[in-house]
Amino acid sequence: MNRRQFVNALGILPFAAKGLGAQSAAAQGAQAQGTASVPIIDTHIHLFDKTRPGGAPYPRDLPGGGEPPQGMIAVPGRYKAIVSPFGVVGAIVVEASPRLEDNQWILDQAASAPIIVGLVGRIDPADPAFGKNLERFHRNTLFLGIRQGQLHLGLDKPEYMANLKLLAEADCSLDVDTPRQGMTATEVLVKVLDKVPSLRLVMDHLPDVRFPDRAIKDNYVAHLKELGQRPQVYIKLSEVVHKSGDKVSTDLSTYKEWLDELWSIFGEDRVMFGSDWPQSESLEFNSYPNVIGVARAFVATKGPSALDKVFWKNAGRPYRWVQRGPGQRKA
Repeated sequence: MNRRQFVNALGILPFAAKGLGAQSAAAQGAQAQGTASVPIIDTHIHLFDKTRPGGAPYPRDLPGGGEPPQGMIAVPGRYKAIVSPFGVVGAIVVEASPRLEDNQWILDQAASAPIIVGLVGRIDPADPAFGKNLERFHRNTLFLGIRQGQLHLGLDKPEYMANLKLLAEADCSLDVDTPRQGMTATEVLVKVLDKVPSLRLVMDHLPDVRFPDRAIKDNYVAHLKELGQRPQVYIKLSEVVHKSGDKVSTDLSTYKEWLDELWSIFGEDRVMFGSDWPQSESLEFNSYPNVIGVARAFVATKGPSALDKVFWKNAGRPYRWVQRGPGQRKA
């Protein structure tokens, strides 16, 4: 996979990126987004600092090639400088590190950064100390829930399911990195919600799911449609722009068929925008303008109300995010 250095926050424009046409969906979308009145909530970013004592286990493959500060540091100030021109007023951090204390590091970073309106942390439901850890971090109002994978390993473990019930009772949500959970992910999630029906579920990165054959896709989508019937299930319009073969396309037509299928299942009330920053800048010609541009170009085909919901209002449905600064109004 080709890697490029992280773009300079204020120097990147969609028309300047090599290989992008002036009339690309990304360019049109990003240009329009820059003047939009919708106060955008980005529901999926990552923060880390691999130069701090102890470093950070994420990301393993640095998009910036390992050169500080861009390649090794992703902090609120840098993020804000990049996204402010696009009308982003708040962001929800999703913790990718499995280390318990990295949850606290994120909360410490967020304390002086009002642009961070919430954290989806990382606490393992298989840990006997889950309840204690949840209580500890949930004392901070920015702690909104957890992200967890490998849920199939806990399906038949009463203590695991009991901890997910604790999560739901705390009014927290569960995020799942869906593409990384394999082709049985949707089937597993149906079973999880059968056991914990009150749990709010957020499926990350569904636009990036790839199917090896039609039969596998049909089974996956059948369970996805079952999830679509459950009002507490939400999806993110994240990892929309990705690599196919040896190229990264910023043409909406590359992704629209699958996006339309997802939209038909979840509709405009249960889809949220997430940039996956800074990973969204890890592919050649990929950048925040392209990511938000392609996403906006797609949602614009669904009408003005859809833009308001996907980029702003819907974030408040699964996430109890915190208003911390001017412009961060809730729907």
